[in-house]
Amino acid sequence: MNNRALLLLNMGGPNNIEEVELFLRNMFADKNILTMNAYMRKFVANIIISKRLEDVKENYRLLGGKSPLPELTNRLIEKLKLHLDMPIYPAMRYVPPFANRALEQCKKDGVKELILFPMYPQYSTTTTLSSIEDIESGCEAIGYAPKITVIDPYYDDYHYVEACCEKIMEAMEGKETKEYDLLLSAHGLPLSIIKSGDPYQNQVEGNSSAIKTYLASKGIVFHDIKLVYQSKVGSSAWLEPNLVDVLRNPTHRKVLIYPLAFTIDNSETVFELDIEHREIADKIKYEDYIVAKCFNDSDKFVELIVEKIKAL
Repeated sequence: MNNRALLLLNMGGPNNIEEVELFLRNMFADKNILTMNAYMRKFVANIIISKRLEDVKENYRLLGGKSPLPELTNRLIEKLKLHLDMPIYPAMRYVPPFANRALEQCKKDGVKELILFPMYPQYSTTTTLSSIEDIESGCEAIGYAPKITVIDPYYDDYHYVEACCEKIMEAMEGKETKEYDLLLSAHGLPLSIIKSGDPYQNQVEGNSSAIKTYLASKGIVFHDIKLVYQSKVGSSAWLEPNLVDVLRNPTHRKVLIYPLAFTIDNSETVFELDIEHREIADKIKYEDYIVAKCFNDSDKFVELIVEKIKAL
């Protein structure tokens, strides 16, 4: 019997078009995402969903009817199983496979310790905390009291930064880095969340400077390296600079975009960066527009997770 199990925490992505509404409903019902009282949250969520549902479904149709995230996560788990002798489960926040499935199995198997690995390198109340609270309330609901160990944010971990730079250089293969702007694109957040004490912005900035330092130490020079934020929704103030604004006012027409806040490709990398924003670049006649891949099931990422678990 194994006393420990590993849960990979992520938001998840719709497995089919029918799940798009479930994904949006669960996301906007999350008190860490819409920070207001329950009544207002429901009211605002209904407005957002009625406005966006058909558009979002259309976006997923362009991705082949589903998010790439579930399948990529399963591939990563298969590789992790070759190195770790413990049950490993995906625990998605807004669409199946939800955490409760894994928790029921772990309880049944007598697992004493849950190791939670957030697939978010930088900590935020909207991602890491939301997922951890989901696990805690899931355990409580079934009367299960394992020891819970959470892997710390790894945004400034040497091996993580090295893995980021490997993906950046993979995307630049055969090209001259000096001719390109490197845009490190992190998921944006409303300033109100940052002002209430969320450490996300500081960690993203730390991540960005660690990548700059690493590239410089390897003698890799880009025309310019900028930190930008993507995925702004609504009219409130969000973290700046916004990627769309940066793309629309080019100082340079060859860019490589590296998705900084994601470890697994999803609609925000494959649709938003690679389809939607590419259209902006094409219209403004960029000479080259490249989007780097996330880690997905890369060997470096597998090593990083295994190393973190074995160090416990």
